[in-house]
Amino acid sequence: MANHRRKTTLALPRLNRRLGIRIAAAAATVALLATGGIVTRHFYLSTTAADEPRTTSYSVTDTDALGVSRGTVREDLQGVDENTSYVTVKINGDSRIVLGDDFTTVKSVLDAGNITLEPGDTVDPALDAEVTESTVITIERAGATLETTDEPIAYNTIRKETSSLPEGTEQVQTEGVEGVMETTSLVTRAGDTVVSSNVFASYVKQEPVDEVILVGTGSSSASSSSGASSIGTTVPASDMQQWAHDYLLANGYTEADFTATVYIINHESGWRVNATNAGSGAYGLPQALPGSKMASAGADWATNYQTQLKWFWGYCNSRYGSITGAYNFWTANHWY
Repeated sequence: MANHRRKTTLALPRLNRRLGIRIAAAAATVALLATGGIVTRHFYLSTTAADEPRTTSYSVTDTDALGVSRGTVREDLQGVDENTSYVTVKINGDSRIVLGDDFTTVKSVLDAGNITLEPGDTVDPALDAEVTESTVITIERAGATLETTDEPIAYNTIRKETSSLPEGTEQVQTEGVEGVMETTSLVTRAGDTVVSSNVFASYVKQEPVDEVILVGTGSSSASSSSGASSIGTTVPASDMQQWAHDYLLANGYTEADFTATVYIINHESGWRVNATNAGSGAYGLPQALPGSKMASAGADWATNYQTQLKWFWGYCNSRYGSITGAYNFWTANHWY
């Protein structure tokens, strides 16, 4: 989980951490329903099987760290701005926390959470009702059921030089294993026909395991150069990753910076551009908290992976001194 703001002491009701993942995953029901039936810029679109999944992800390496970095207690959000408010939204009994800095009415909360109402939904309080942090907004959708599926997260191949093998030889050190993204959808059916299927929550149920290939150098000096050799050279596994690789190298970064980028994003969001943490409001590839922080990198932060990555690299540089610095912190703490 990205730690993007300074620490505060404002209190929120504390949720049981062991329930956190399930609450958040089911909770995003709400992530997608409001503003009078108008589909917002990135969530709660009716989908078909061919559509790209809308997701909410969680770092799963360390459940204790997850509870802290993705909790719904303000002091657990690693430094929420003192001007940031929160409101709970429930749909069909499941909850989501929405963060914002300009809440006035129910509608303003739903707008901030990119929550789109469908015809027939009932909302309480009314859209024009004033809200405070004690407000719980309830949305009921008749005839809808929750359905959960698992989707694969691709693993990457990392090549690492070693003097323990003869030059020109290779050996698989670790077999690659796909990760799992658990996705929960709110589905409305007419008989056996799916009328609408809205993905409202998804999290990294199991992170991918990189395939590690040792590349023989036959020379101790060739494998002791640091940076790229220490964490390996990663092969891009998607168009997004290829763009990130080419952009970094064209702008003075290294293969190690790309490897660090892939590792963090794999664990934070599974490379889902619209990944959303229902429990904390973290959003996007880097799980910025809140996602609107990425507006500093571009107005299209909500949908453009390039904008999100540029913000991510800037954040890593400013907070940790480098992308690999952020990687070192993440591997030690399971958040950044």
